[in-house]
Amino acid sequence: MNKVILVTGANSGIGLALCERLLSQDTEGMQLCLACRNMRRAQAARSALLASHPAAQVALLQLDTSSISSVMAAAQEVKLRYNRLDYLYLNAGIMPNPQFDFKAFFKGLFSSRVVAMFATAEGILKQKDGITPDGLQEVFATNLFGHFLLIRELEPVLCHASQTSQLIWTSSSNAHRSAFNLEDIQHQGGAQPYSSSKYASDLLSLALNTHYNKQGLFSSVICPGFVMTNLTYGILPSFPAFLWTVLMPIFWFIRMFTNTFTLTPHNGAEALFWLFKQKPESLDPQAKYHSLTSWLGNNYTQPRKMDIDLETSEALYEKLLQMESEVRKTLGEKQKKSQHALGSS
Repeated sequence: MNKVILVTGANSGIGLALCERLLSQDTEGMQLCLACRNMRRAQAARSALLASHPAAQVALLQLDTSSISSVMAAAQEVKLRYNRLDYLYLNAGIMPNPQFDFKAFFKGLFSSRVVAMFATAEGILKQKDGITPDGLQEVFATNLFGHFLLIRELEPVLCHASQTSQLIWTSSSNAHRSAFNLEDIQHQGGAQPYSSSKYASDLLSLALNTHYNKQGLFSSVICPGFVMTNLTYGILPSFPAFLWTVLMPIFWFIRMFTNTFTLTPHNGAEALFWLFKQKPESLDPQAKYHSLTSWLGNNYTQPRKMDIDLETSEALYEKLLQMESEVRKTLGEKQKKSQHALGSS
């Protein structure tokens, strides 16, 4: 029986690298769906995958996790196409308008905390968040709430008593408890929305296991390590090209002292790919599975306990359920107004 796999944010970076690795293992034994915001880029990604794997079954799905209407429409389309979903990779994410502290960066570059600075970006990176047309904080909506709604909408194809399904979140080493506030889950009052959203995904994964394991649905979290992707390059858009050329040998040198510098999307996708081959019942719900690369270039996965607790995860879950209820109520009112307007015309 073919496995059905949906990957959000699959048109580039770690998401695309994961798709390539999945197809390299088993082209004929899976149906792969690339869920992307930009369909032109999604089509280019699909073409590249099919060029390497002509016999593969690769479908496209338009999905913008920052948009409630897009999430609802995409979920409806998935339920029409598939009667089950074996793997849902929650990989799409943004870090908009990053503000880089150059002074802190160069100070840290020649200090004992250089490895930790590169690995977590703590102390050198802040962001200015935006607001979506739905009135939500953009990072929160894209990285967390849109995925939460997607899971809720896809329950009929994810939850089956006779088989297991997996949710796999792409988190980050930048997920810090200090950035998250249970009284401000959208991070409206802070300057680290990315870190807050990733810590929230760690919490949510734990809560999802509490509520869904009995229905055959399991959730895990990974960290890709320090990877050079479009998101990484977007952090320093003003850096001249030659400076990246100078920095790359430094990154490779640092990898001799830390295994978190995976650097390439292929390496960063290691934990995502590793989890595909595991029995979800055997995984630790309180562990984050890290993609690691040795100084010799060998990839492996290692679980590390997350700084999370059941009480906070449950509190976040309840708040998200309340938000979901409010969103559905608003959608219902809009539909009634639309129907009324059509009936009056």
